[in-house]
Amino acid sequence: MLRSEEFAKILTGAGYDFFSGVPCSLISGVILSLEKNPGISYVPAVREDVAVGLAAGAYLGGKTPCVLMQNSGLGQCLNALTSLNLIYQIPCLLIVTWRGYQGHDAPEHDVMGKVSTKLLDAIDLPHKMVSHKNAESVVGWSHRVVTQRKTPSVLFITKGVLD
Repeated sequence: MLRSEEFAKILTGAGYDFFSGVPCSLISGVILSLEKNPGISYVPAVREDVAVGLAAGAYLGGKTPCVLMQNSGLGQCLNALTSLNLIYQIPCLLIVTWRGYQGHDAPEHDVMGKVSTKLLDAIDLPHKMVSHKNAESVVGWSHRVVTQRKTPSVLFITKGVLD
């Protein structure tokens, strides 16, 4: 299992320096670690599309942003990603908790759990899964995607990966 503080350090160490998002219990420790760090900006958002908008503004202001959300939030921010980020090449990392992964969650997460990667494939957003063994390498991969391709990238986190 990966410690939340360690994952937050991996994100900031890779160059992400602005964070926004909507809370999820699977990443609450990461959010808490980011909020405690005086050198990092973490701005809570009321909805995922608002967090994507905040991240876009941060990018235009010279930051390398990261948005944290549940996969249910992908549906909420799909229009912002397609009509803002993809059209104007505004990159950000999306850390997405994969609720309903393989049907192992509450029933309200089942539908989005089944289609999360299909939605991303449909709009051509690259994505990978985080494990306790590959966290540093996939965060590095995501940073290369956002800086070289100028597109969002997505890292999925399933239950049990973080403490």
